[in-house]
Amino acid sequence: MIIPEARFSLWADFIERTFLDEEFKELIAQGIINGATSNPAIFKNAILTSSAYKEQLATLGELSPKEKYEALAIFDIQKAADILRPLYDAGDDGYVSIEVDPFLCDDAQATIAEGMRLHQTIGRPNVMIKVPATEAGYRAMEALASSGIAVNATLIFSVYQALKCAKAFEKAAQKGTTIVDTVISVFVSRIDRAIDETLRAKGVKTGHMGIFNAAEIYTEVQALKVPQCRVLFASTGVKGDELRASYYIDELLAFNSVNTAPIDTIKAYVQGGDHRIKLPLSSQIIDAHRIHVAQAGINMNKVIEDQIAEGLEAFKIAFGDILSTLE
Repeated sequence: MIIPEARFSLWADFIERTFLDEEFKELIAQGIINGATSNPAIFKNAILTSSAYKEQLATLGELSPKEKYEALAIFDIQKAADILRPLYDAGDDGYVSIEVDPFLCDDAQATIAEGMRLHQTIGRPNVMIKVPATEAGYRAMEALASSGIAVNATLIFSVYQALKCAKAFEKAAQKGTTIVDTVISVFVSRIDRAIDETLRAKGVKTGHMGIFNAAEIYTEVQALKVPQCRVLFASTGVKGDELRASYYIDELLAFNSVNTAPIDTIKAYVQGGDHRIKLPLSSQIIDAHRIHVAQAGINMNKVIEDQIAEGLEAFKIAFGDILSTLE
């Protein structure tokens, strides 16, 4: 559900060929979504479980596993970009993201080269190149954005990461001939899933630290006022029945932001979500909950470090699984 007056956008965190031909178009036509995101795990599930890819795969026999993956993924990204193009041309987002090879996350030059190659091969202006927020990634983000390529900075769990991304985009805006759209993707629910069992056992309220952490990052990034840069809230699906399905969309509604969510989460938000703006939150509320979390024996710095490492490893595993299957 796009909220124009708040400059809030809702994107689908899902790519699959049959979906693009059918439901994706319906969600756009209904004004529910105006963009899409993908990652190695999403493509793994699509390519390895959907019959929609068999016909194209049959024509790729002589290619390497990575070349096969790219052929399949690029086809989908081009299709999504073409469907979204009228929104992009109207200035209403219309972006779709594709991630660089996660095994390149510590190699800035290789990430830059791959990002530029993917963008050129896809050949659509409304494609964002997704780059993990590592030390090498920050350099790659700046180089890509200053070259006129829209960038989605991903796997962000900390204020430090977010500000490094924002500074990279600020530098790119200062030296580039054109300023491109960029997003800083903050992962939310993974933090709660990592600590809620411990908090529950200690009698501390659960389902909040992911929200408060994301809210703090949002406030810090907004304060920098980087041109055409927005916070994007990711990992906003709910697992289990403890929280309402649209919880992480409802609680993170913020001016000048994006939320990318699974299709079921989007449907729950449309049907019964809370459409009131919630952020920013006061630092006092965030600090109070942080104290409760610390009193429960949880070191949030360690949790965030673990989530960054685990997130990167999960994408590498998903990417490796795709390549192994396509050999």
